[in-house]
Amino acid sequence: MAEFQIKKSPKVYDVCIVGSGAGGGMAAYILSKAGLKIALLEAGPMFDPADPKIRTQLKWPYESPRRGAGTTRPFGDFDAAWGGWQIDGEPYTHKNGTEFDWFRSRMIGGRTNHWGRISLRFGPRDFKHKDVDGLGENWPIGYEDVAPYYDKVDKLIGVFGTREGIENEPDGHFLPPPKPRLHELMMKRGAEKVGVKVIHSRLSMLTRPINDRKSCFYCSQCNRSCQIYADFSSSSVLVKPALKTGNVDVFTNAMAREVLTDRNGQATGVSYVHKDDMQEYEVRAKTVVLAASACESARLLLNSKSAQHPNGLANSSNVVGKYLHDSTGASRGAILPQLFGRKRYNEDGVGGMHLYTPWWLDNKKLDFPRGYHIEYGGGMGMPGYGFGFGMENMNGRFPARDGKKKEAGGYGASLKDDYRYFYGAGFGMAGRGECIAREDNYCEIDPNVVDKYGIPVLRFNYTWSDHEIKQAKHMQDTFEEIIHAMGGIPTGTKPGPESKYGLEAPGRIIHEVGTVRMGDDPKRSAVNKFNQAHDCKNLFVVDGGPFVSQADKNPTWTILALSWRASENMIDQLKKGNI
Repeated sequence: MAEFQIKKSPKVYDVCIVGSGAGGGMAAYILSKAGLKIALLEAGPMFDPADPKIRTQLKWPYESPRRGAGTTRPFGDFDAAWGGWQIDGEPYTHKNGTEFDWFRSRMIGGRTNHWGRISLRFGPRDFKHKDVDGLGENWPIGYEDVAPYYDKVDKLIGVFGTREGIENEPDGHFLPPPKPRLHELMMKRGAEKVGVKVIHSRLSMLTRPINDRKSCFYCSQCNRSCQIYADFSSSSVLVKPALKTGNVDVFTNAMAREVLTDRNGQATGVSYVHKDDMQEYEVRAKTVVLAASACESARLLLNSKSAQHPNGLANSSNVVGKYLHDSTGASRGAILPQLFGRKRYNEDGVGGMHLYTPWWLDNKKLDFPRGYHIEYGGGMGMPGYGFGFGMENMNGRFPARDGKKKEAGGYGASLKDDYRYFYGAGFGMAGRGECIAREDNYCEIDPNVVDKYGIPVLRFNYTWSDHEIKQAKHMQDTFEEIIHAMGGIPTGTKPGPESKYGLEAPGRIIHEVGTVRMGDDPKRSAVNKFNQAHDCKNLFVVDGGPFVSQADKNPTWTILALSWRASENMIDQLKKGNI
């Protein structure tokens, strides 16, 4: 029988990066600009939203094979996320009744191709929250350490917003924000009636051209990834210019299996299975950077066992996979009768909210710690097949066009007339909040299950605590207050304790972080304050894994800033011969 052969690359790269999303894309950009030779491994194919063969921006719903119903993909046929919570041949498992949904996006740029692009800085309190409420742990760094890199990210990528002077919502270098739409103005008025602050959103979409990228033309389809690169996607804004340096070789459809190490326990490269021929390959490198996402990087480390690292690479502390946490999420929809029957005009705007609410309350006066922000949606976006306007919950509860009470719907001309009448009157709110990181929320290697590439899969253990459930209740109470202050009518039944007040299952908000925890103490953390592994000096992790806590903000801007910071430190250490 012929001996199995692993195909080894003859080239030795300066750096091998696993993952091309926010963290990996930024590392590739900074390191390639410094002249380092990079191998960039991505588990999916190439992606360029400007490529006419794959471009979906500006297509009509009826151009979908399923007429826009989105029955086979989580966010619809035209969404730019190639992946989902379930991927054929790539399972994950659960224990103890856990509900955790793990989203993967297999493509150059990863999940940055379809995200909401809410680009918020963590504030001073977010890095040291244990000092405020005694829960969780403080980061080993503070806002002052990350602020210069937030500034650099703002200027490189672009983010719109307004300077508000809110202590824990740091201002940045902002482009002009788009004007609020009618439903947003009405929501702002209702929110402020009940003491809820509303300000301009901070989204990474260009309202002015910068760095050879054009400004947004307000088609409201940013989730499809922008063909003129007016929104931020790692594929467009970071990987594309990194490739132009000539210093980056991209290995697509490369499913990373483990980080390889030598007899001294130092990283020597990465082993991967190529999806096209199902053969195993090895890429050799002097330094390895993991940016595959918090859970995928933890999986790689736990699968990278050796005599020097019997518990998994960078895991002498036994914390890899632990302290997993996702943002909390709950939402509510409503109808605003004032908007029935209004004239038609283009109010698309950017693909997301023009206004939002940052956390506005003092937790000392509440029964839960930390906070949440509120995202607002609604208006006259393009209708899609299979998506109603809340009419099923509204029968007999509003005036018809002739001023009389009537049932909505029917069929034929009557149904079309009703849809036109109610179109644009629906709106909604979603809360996104902070979960306390806990050691007993974790992912680990399932000893009995492998994926179709023969790689052991993750098994999740996760529960929401009373802190998160009480936070979701507060969200629902606030939504109800705002809806009534606007004169709106809630759709459906207000979620109660039986559903944890509508609290989404963990993983559903796709903000999972914390599995490769950062810290000064090697016995209680996996990486140091520069994202460098305590146990392996030429290994770095630059995705959400090193997060000590999440904050009530989306994590992407902080991933980008920390990856830039880690990359500069890596360059400095390489110059000094320390790695």
